[in-house]
Amino acid sequence: MYLTDRSTPPGADTEQGRRRGPVPKVAPVVLVLGAVSLITDISSEMVTAVLPLYLVSTLGFSPLGFGTLDGVYNGVSALVQLTGGHLADRVRGHKLLAGLGYGLSALCKPLLLLASGLGTLGTVLALERTGKGLRTAPRDAMISLSTPAGHQGRAFGVHRAMDTTGAMLGPLAAFLILRAAADGYDAVFGVSACVAALGVLVLVLFVPGRRHSAPGAADGRQPVRVREALALLRLPRLRALAGCAALLGLTTVSDAFVYLLLQRRAGVGEQWFTLLPLGTAAVFLLLAVPVGGLADRAGRRTVFLAGHMGLLIAYALLLWAPATPALPFLVLALHGTFYAATDGVLPAALAGIVPEQLRASGLAIVGTSQALARFCCSLAFGAAWTVWGDGPALAGSAVGLLCCAAAAGMVLRPTGGAR
Repeated sequence: MYLTDRSTPPGADTEQGRRRGPVPKVAPVVLVLGAVSLITDISSEMVTAVLPLYLVSTLGFSPLGFGTLDGVYNGVSALVQLTGGHLADRVRGHKLLAGLGYGLSALCKPLLLLASGLGTLGTVLALERTGKGLRTAPRDAMISLSTPAGHQGRAFGVHRAMDTTGAMLGPLAAFLILRAAADGYDAVFGVSACVAALGVLVLVLFVPGRRHSAPGAADGRQPVRVREALALLRLPRLRALAGCAALLGLTTVSDAFVYLLLQRRAGVGEQWFTLLPLGTAAVFLLLAVPVGGLADRAGRRTVFLAGHMGLLIAYALLLWAPATPALPFLVLALHGTFYAATDGVLPAALAGIVPEQLRASGLAIVGTSQALARFCCSLAFGAAWTVWGDGPALAGSAVGLLCCAAAAGMVLRPTGGAR
């Protein structure tokens, strides 16, 4: 996805992106990082699947208390991404920062067994999400730096497919543990901690710890300074990409609201509600790799915007389609396709924009802009639902998404056959 300016920053990986020939195998580091993410997501999604019911039914939290913790759980990692990305570039140790992030999240899992109040739970969840924020940009930087620019979409697609496999297995594991264990929630948290520790162990043993630097740079080059990371915003292409990601994120309704709307519109029984996220994850898993490869060939801009158009169709179905048995399958298929066309394609688009020595910082800037925008959208959508109802709130989001996608299509127009 090359944007409107024709300049290429020094150190950006464009030569490999122009090479022709057979598609190379995915780099081993991508597969290992995918395995780490798969294991870690099993652990995280085990907790995510039971946390709402645990907080409200077992600990007796009010909806306001749960909403506060949910905001902490989803908002902290977005803010910490910038710190993780900059530190990884500064010390030139992406594995080190990723390991610290995975380790911090793993240490927080057993602490859930001890926390019971709003303050202590909020602190534990904030620390757990801090770990996620620290590891995201360094991990994606390792994937990007190990892959030729012309095959970034495929590499990120493979990683996201493995990550999504963990997201599917986590809720199923929690369901089985709750049915088998007498003290179910404690068992879920305990098993989750053990699985998270396994993910850290795989990272430490099998991910190479090479320090990445720009081509031709001396081994003794000065550490990356904050000023250099912030200077990335002077790159018109990165600034446009971050702006469009944030603009589209402002109209992307959170998954929880999509599932609640689908349950209301299609009359999905409560006993089946927990399976709705598995539908999205299954489609994401099936399409992540082929859609990533398509983005490499047809253009990441095209695939990225097409994914948002698919989400817009899902919104339209939720607004106006009759409540037929096919409705849940159609909406979940479009929802999973949206993630397959955007989640890995967005970081893949940065390979030809950001120099290697600042790759994690660039990923963090774009990822944070999108995550914070989606967090703001969740707050606004919840307020609109409370005041005007779910239908008008979703209609407003759909109109906003259509306008933002049209604006992004103008800003992200390709030049000279670039993607």
